[in-house]
Amino acid sequence: MLRSLLLGSSFAVLLAAAPMAASAQNSPDIAPPPLEFTHRELANGLDVYAMPDATAGTVTVTLWYDVGGKDDPQGRSGFAHLFEHILSRKTINLPYGQISTIVENAGGSRNASTGQDFTNYYETVPPQYLETMLWTHAERMARPVVDEAVFNAERDIVKEELRQRVYAPPYGRLGVFVIGDNSYDQSIYRRAVIGSIEELDSAGIEDARAFHEAYYRPSTATMIVSGNFDPAQLDRWVDQYFAGIENPERPLPVLERPVSAPRTEPRLVTAYAPNVPLPAIAAIFPGPDASSDDNAALDVMGAILSRGQSSRLYRSLVYDKQVAANAFMGSNVEEEAGVVTAQVTVAAGKTVEEAEAALNAEIARIRDEPVTAAELAEAQTELLASDLRQRETSSGRAFMLGQAIVAEHDPRAPDQAVAAIRAVTIADVQRVAQKYLDENARVSIRYLDDSQRPEGVSEDSWKNPATVPTYLSVPPALQAPNELLPEGRRQAPPAPGEARPKAAPEIAERTLSNGLRVIVARSTDLPIMNAQLVIGGGSSADPADRPGLADFTASLASQGAGGRSATEMARALEGAGANLNSGAGADSSTLAVSAPIASAAVVGDILSDVVENPDFAPAELERSRTRTVNALTVALRQPGPLASQVLTRIAYGAAPYGAPGTGTPASLRALTREEIEGFHDRWWRPDNAALIVTGGMTAEEGFAFAERTLGDWARPAGAVPTVANRAGAATAPRIVVVDLPGSGQAAVAAAVRGPNRADPSFYPLAVANAVMGGGQGGYLFQEVRAKRGLSYGAASSLGARSEAGLITAATQTKNESALEVLDLVLAQFDRVRTEAPTAAQVTDRETFAAGNFSRSIETTGGLGGVLAEAVTVGLPLDEAAAYAERVTATTPETMAAATGLLNSDQAYVVVVGDSRIFIDAMRAAHPDLVLIPAANLDLGSPTLGL
Repeated sequence: MLRSLLLGSSFAVLLAAAPMAASAQNSPDIAPPPLEFTHRELANGLDVYAMPDATAGTVTVTLWYDVGGKDDPQGRSGFAHLFEHILSRKTINLPYGQISTIVENAGGSRNASTGQDFTNYYETVPPQYLETMLWTHAERMARPVVDEAVFNAERDIVKEELRQRVYAPPYGRLGVFVIGDNSYDQSIYRRAVIGSIEELDSAGIEDARAFHEAYYRPSTATMIVSGNFDPAQLDRWVDQYFAGIENPERPLPVLERPVSAPRTEPRLVTAYAPNVPLPAIAAIFPGPDASSDDNAALDVMGAILSRGQSSRLYRSLVYDKQVAANAFMGSNVEEEAGVVTAQVTVAAGKTVEEAEAALNAEIARIRDEPVTAAELAEAQTELLASDLRQRETSSGRAFMLGQAIVAEHDPRAPDQAVAAIRAVTIADVQRVAQKYLDENARVSIRYLDDSQRPEGVSEDSWKNPATVPTYLSVPPALQAPNELLPEGRRQAPPAPGEARPKAAPEIAERTLSNGLRVIVARSTDLPIMNAQLVIGGGSSADPADRPGLADFTASLASQGAGGRSATEMARALEGAGANLNSGAGADSSTLAVSAPIASAAVVGDILSDVVENPDFAPAELERSRTRTVNALTVALRQPGPLASQVLTRIAYGAAPYGAPGTGTPASLRALTREEIEGFHDRWWRPDNAALIVTGGMTAEEGFAFAERTLGDWARPAGAVPTVANRAGAATAPRIVVVDLPGSGQAAVAAAVRGPNRADPSFYPLAVANAVMGGGQGGYLFQEVRAKRGLSYGAASSLGARSEAGLITAATQTKNESALEVLDLVLAQFDRVRTEAPTAAQVTDRETFAAGNFSRSIETTGGLGGVLAEAVTVGLPLDEAAAYAERVTATTPETMAAATGLLNSDQAYVVVVGDSRIFIDAMRAAHPDLVLIPAANLDLGSPTLGL
């Protein structure tokens, strides 16, 4: 598990003015390159932006429509989002789900999203499929099929999405419903984009047809194409497929905007929800819209308050007073309005009142006192470094441009924002704090477990007392509904064109005199770098009675080292625009730093100290222990994460892989400083490590960075330690049900043992995994989501470990359908094993798996992660270039030979949910299952405490 020193929570910087001023003067010069694009508008109003990049290995096509949650009809909240699902499914020439099939068989990915102001649809594919993608977008714009089957299936899926995103997580209701409903009063943004179960159920197919006819047309759409393509050819294809699409004669519906009276009195809201492990508080203030000149200063204010561990909220609430497990404050701007929101999770053993007092003190401080020059410079550097990272990929640049167009109506807004961030002054920060953090307009929220709800207080006591505005009712559709054409009359998608060359990373390797292996891969021309130090051992090296030791050691090492306190280290990193992540996986521990190349010297000095001279100070140990236990307490009240941990334990039992890598609350409380130091001294050594540098550095620059940073890391005497039998002998299959009362969904997970990552059978199993649960074309997605609407998503994964990994299938569903989904999941293991795939099916899934891998190495961090995995599990470094070839060598015969282990009779199964709803039926179908209350679960024990 990697933890970041930029967590979105934060510290207050309490330092003298002179050192701060010096820090401000030394801030790196970060200059994100401007977005490069051309624009033209077709006669029908379609806006087209082209962002060619000949070095990219893919092309991204996005269509942004000027319709979102604010346009949901009266009594139909969530409808724009529901229609986003519907439009992706079927056209007159494409049967249900065929768009996803085309994309995945091309080795691409697709998705869509809905905000208050927009709905977008996007694909990233190899460049030769650009014409195909353009055609599919024209199909959706002009020729969609909205029938009862599509409508009912997608509505069920959206309801499962709501349950998974809102009802299952402990704080889902807080963010979406409680804060959402109280952020605006008489406003077009009053309703949640995802809607409600009741209003989704009230919608009908005629609503969907009317919605498409009202809002989906060329004049409301913006197309952005970014990546490796010929701009002249793009123009010809756009003209061919879109110029002939006409706008409906009926004008767009226009809602007369409600006038919301300014808030003049503060309001306190107390909300209760099931399964809330730690209380939370929030504060909401009215904010500006997306085009406001105040946004740059508000972004800087938010960064000073809550970006990273040197920010004020982290320092005060989390670090010093320890009244919060995490804390965040920032602005959320829409096209026509905005809010500034603070959210705090109260630490275990602390009271809501203590957290409120600490938060209020920091809000008053930012309002009443000027920030320091160093705080300003650090925030500006962090924001510019984040902007630079987003511009690394062609898809990232496309989304940056799209957001600017729909929210600010200005494609130059991202570049103007860079200049605006640079221009923010100390006075600007105090000015916007005083302007927007108005106590008379504040809504304060307390969010507590339902067990604390007094008798007579309703479940929806959190609702905003302001009247909800009346929204438009979209007029009925005038055009006849489309139908899928008979197979012989359908137009076929355009065939792929010629493949375009793409740049490959340049990989070089050297070993330093102390035994440290150094790998440098130049992968971009941007001035950014990523350095990952991989240390052998990982969580499987934890003592049996101390799970979490490796992960905690890696985390604590970054909390003070080489004479720098945790505060000073965080300030130096964040002032350099750097992120430092640390943690342990099953086979290795990792320190990963991302930074502008201009900050390489600062980052290298800190990384050297963290590795060679960590303090492991007792006070920092206790702080880290408290924070980690708080985070784990929250995670173990969520059905998905809890199911994953239980599954690992029953699959590996008492073997090292079986123990929870992040530890348990009991094991973390028992850790001592001596144990942490001992683990560090034993495993952290240069001849047991590799430094991987990716990004814009040349090989020689990377080697020089490694030598300067870790060349003096002393190699100890004695042999490098090893871990024997990490996976252990296979344990007996079993079904475990964990009762989590009040859980909004049930998580279902099943796994069988697979090979180690270096085994040749891994590649055909990667294809088999794609068949079973890869993307929207996998059996799991089709059976659980597409055909039955029982889940928002269902997928499988193939674990990559130095010894036996797991092939895992996982999903979440409403508690009532837990048994049905469990049986569907198990059936797919047997189906992959027993149904011989066709050669075409194998080829399609090979392409899907290879495409996923190729996209994963588009970023410096992604490439570094692939190389780190290769080092950890003993693969050659050519894996980054050769993976696709090795996967696509799979045949039906080699896949059949590898899938013999996919047997449901040998599966380990975990179901976590509100078992009172499904346990009787599940026990009747699976009489050998074991039921255990979540409160009695002991993940530290190989038997789970059973």
